Amino acid sequence: MNDNENVINHPSVGEYRFQVIEKNFESINGKQNRDHLIKWGIRGKIRVNMYIFDQPFQEYNVRKFILDFFKDPTVLNTLKMFTKAGEWQLLNQSIHDVRIEQLQTNVLSLEFFDRLFNNQVVRQQSGHIKKCIEEYKDEFIVDDELRKVLIMDEFDGYDLFSDNDRKEFIFHLFKHFCLGGQVCQYEDEVQPYLDVTKSVYKELISVQKDAETQTIQIVSPVFKIEALNENGKKFYPSRTAYEQDFAYMIIDPIKRHVIILSNFYEGPSFFE
Repeated sequence: MNDNENVINHPSVGEYRFQVIEKNFESINGKQNRDHLIKWGIRGKIRVNMYIFDQPFQEYNVRKFILDFFKDPTVLNTLKMFTKAGEWQLLNQSIHDVRIEQLQTNVLSLEFFDRLFNNQVVRQQSGHIKKCIEEYKDEFIVDDELRKVLIMDEFDGYDLFSDNDRKEFIFHLFKHFCLGGQVCQYEDEVQPYLDVTKSVYKELISVQKDAETQTIQIVSPVFKIEALNENGKKFYPSRTAYEQDFAYMIIDPIKRHVIILSNFYEGPSFFE
């Protein structure tokens, strides 16, 4: 979380109520990206939960909305977290505080990533990712310039994406897929990362056409969220501080749907 995060210290009594929506997200759980997610060590550890809520969403009051979500009995009995023992466990505990970071959803095209080709991080014709001498950054092995651009702020190419660019939800998704799980086989070409990012992004966000301009607009606000216990310690999406432990809340204010996308880094992936 960065300086833009909000810490909620005194949650109020909730009013929103939530019910589960059973939906199969093909881009995550289906066959579409199955082989790639297995290869990257993510399949079976990245999860999507969907709910419907009972009142109009008011973005200025998002703190209350998220607190109500985490206190709701239906959520507590359906939302799961992954334990170090490699088991899924119901959240089943109310929260004390929440950290929230709002992301941006301005990107409507993969042209956002063209700078990787234009600056030779990825080769124009073949799409091959340019290799480099192996280095370590936190828990990651970095042996190509793509991962340098994504996570090594001392690298010259890091500035290809500005601070604002890095707040885009699609950038977060792309970065997560490129970094993978604890047991991960990296791609030699960038296209699989782009394809999976596009399909997941498209399935999670909601759009509508502006009546006057006839342009497509994204209507879903997206928040990176962390739940804290009474000691101020993070326990959801996990108790660890890995880059790849994440939870995002995507809200459709028109249909009154809320989606939770979460992932857990430690341990081997598993899959059906």
